[in-house]
Amino acid sequence: MASTASTSAQELPAAPFFRASLFFLVLTAVLTLVSTGKIDLFTTILAPLAVLYKGFRLWKGYGPEMQQATATRAVLAFLFVFPVDALFLSRNLVAGTVNVGLYATLLAAVHFLLLVTVLRLYSATTDRDAIFLAMLSFACVLASAVFTVDTNFFFLFVAYLLFAVATFLGLEIRRSASGAVFPPLHTEAARARKFYRAISLAALTVAFGAIFFGALLFFFFPRVSAGYFARTGFQPSLMTGFTDSVELGQIGEIQKDSSVVMRIQTGHPIDYPLLRWRGIALTTFDGHRWYTDDKTRDLKTSSQGGWVVFLNSAYDMQVPIAAQLRFTVLLQPMASDAIFAPVQVMQLRGNFSSDPTRYPSEQHFGALGVDATGSISNPSRNFAQIRYEGVSLLPAPRPAKARTAGTDIPQEIRDTYLQLPEKLDRRIPELAQKITATADNPFDKAIVMESYLQRNFSYTLNLVGKPSADPLAHFLFVTKAGHCEYFASAMAVMLRTLGIPSREVNGFLPGEYNDVAGDYIVRASDAHSWVEAYFPGSGWITFDPTPASEGVQSGLFSRLNLYIDWMQLNWNEWVVNYDWAHQSLLARNVKQNSTDYTGAVKAWFRRTQDRGMEHLVAWQGAHAYMRLAFPAMLIFLLVVLRFDWIRAFARWLSLSLQVRQPAAKRDNPQLASRLYAEMLRVLERRGFRRRDSQTPEEFAATFALQPGLRSVVGEFTALYAQARFGGAACDALRLTALLEQIRATPRTE
Repeated sequence: MASTASTSAQELPAAPFFRASLFFLVLTAVLTLVSTGKIDLFTTILAPLAVLYKGFRLWKGYGPEMQQATATRAVLAFLFVFPVDALFLSRNLVAGTVNVGLYATLLAAVHFLLLVTVLRLYSATTDRDAIFLAMLSFACVLASAVFTVDTNFFFLFVAYLLFAVATFLGLEIRRSASGAVFPPLHTEAARARKFYRAISLAALTVAFGAIFFGALLFFFFPRVSAGYFARTGFQPSLMTGFTDSVELGQIGEIQKDSSVVMRIQTGHPIDYPLLRWRGIALTTFDGHRWYTDDKTRDLKTSSQGGWVVFLNSAYDMQVPIAAQLRFTVLLQPMASDAIFAPVQVMQLRGNFSSDPTRYPSEQHFGALGVDATGSISNPSRNFAQIRYEGVSLLPAPRPAKARTAGTDIPQEIRDTYLQLPEKLDRRIPELAQKITATADNPFDKAIVMESYLQRNFSYTLNLVGKPSADPLAHFLFVTKAGHCEYFASAMAVMLRTLGIPSREVNGFLPGEYNDVAGDYIVRASDAHSWVEAYFPGSGWITFDPTPASEGVQSGLFSRLNLYIDWMQLNWNEWVVNYDWAHQSLLARNVKQNSTDYTGAVKAWFRRTQDRGMEHLVAWQGAHAYMRLAFPAMLIFLLVVLRFDWIRAFARWLSLSLQVRQPAAKRDNPQLASRLYAEMLRVLERRGFRRRDSQTPEEFAATFALQPGLRSVVGEFTALYAQARFGGAACDALRLTALLEQIRATPRTE
């Protein structure tokens, strides 16, 4: 690292500060890149370890570990390896992601960037190497911004900015000192620490000042497009599983992932037992997978105000309404076109085009598709983060009306939702009959079957043993344990054997409610499957045969996570997706809040003034003699202000406290300067004013005809000059005594 190559035997000022700042600058940049979670595990571990090992050697005082020629040859050699990395190594690491070729090339470029950074770190000796390292670190931060712009990136970027300011501040101090006429001198340890504290404070001030004014520009500079940062995040892998064809076990694999899929703002917890974020309903089961034969979708275009309205079909919900729910969804990128919302969706509005370069008013005019099952899809896909709001009606979960449903099922419902696999295990219909033998109507049969599966089967994501040729029969009669797909598939198929139309639905459980942000945090582990059954006169009713899982554990860390999620939500809302609409809303809120605050302050001041006057009048009435005291106090205050006694007292108090400090702290040329300035003020009041052109010695010489002041002023001036310009210790006690002697000297005409 840049060290003593450009210095003499003596080390330049701020050299340790500069080396430490440069090291932490590189370390922060590397951590910013690997913390995105988009880099392979080997690089994520090796790169920070290599930088930390270099930091350990710097701390021990070791020099460069590598010759620059060797580092250059290693970089040139990797250029021949780069195509192999991009075409084979990195491609294997990112297999199964979206746009494998682009992501593999980007990952190989990151490998090259980190290699060059580490090699330069181990071979740097000059200031030029230091500048090159700073440029490489900035490239690492830019690469991080391509991968993600979450809150982790923000905090690491703040740290990076601080170290960048400190690095270039130290570099400039060193460069200025290296061009000085006289060689730099070693300073005392106390003064060195004070110097390092001063430049550290300067770096902090500049860095946070840049963040503050940059934030002002970001929030208040007119927007020319919507959410720039919304299109900067690179998403190498997208969650799959919500398509029109799902294998048994696919949802279970999704549940092993704890990453956040979406955040849904409702403002308050929803007290509804069957709240689900419905995605895709599937109609046909072949024994191993669910899929939908009819892929026809009705395209719904937006109306006035950008709302896409969904009219109920004849077979939708026909039961009493329990509640109306308004919600706002921030959906993360995923490899699906499904739009998630509670049933029954009435209307939706959002930036479904996923085009952040368009204004929100333009985004309102979009279109959504809806199929025969009521599943809503986005023709523009969900490959980028989208935000939408909607209104849904929540049906009564167990309507009494459904118990009187007849058997007059429409033929199109029978044809689609009573389908069974060609090779269905005969034990499955027998089990269905046995379970529901005590129920006397289709609705009660469904309730009994739901309860039976919840009580007699266990939930697990860890399925052991070899996959069976008939997974459904294996679940019902052998393992009696599985995840939600098996429960939903078993109930849907058994209901069909009883002549009750049913379908499997994939979506998400409500998730964890964050009372800090007023939203539900929905993770991939909340992926879920359930059943919808059809009853004439009541429509489709939701059933969930999967046993309830354990509740969310509460504690200090879980509470802290809620605050972190609230911060992440606001970061996404007001930084990543910041656009013209957000800017307009911010301006309105600032104006309204400022108006309300100004009015409140004026009202409070008026009330306080009225109460004060009432108390003052009452007090004066009880103490008549005080009527003369107030004018006297006012006159005294005017005299104090006229002769500037307050500032003089403050100056005297500050000077007295500084003089009474320990001897080590009194040895300060600045104290001598303050005492000399005080002497000039005392003499000026006596009529002796020093001209700007006079030196201290020339001014002292003017007292030759003043026997009472000549020797005192002369000695004071000599002591001041020795402390201020001669490097001598400041004799504060003697200067103070001389100052008091000058004050006590009688005036002479």
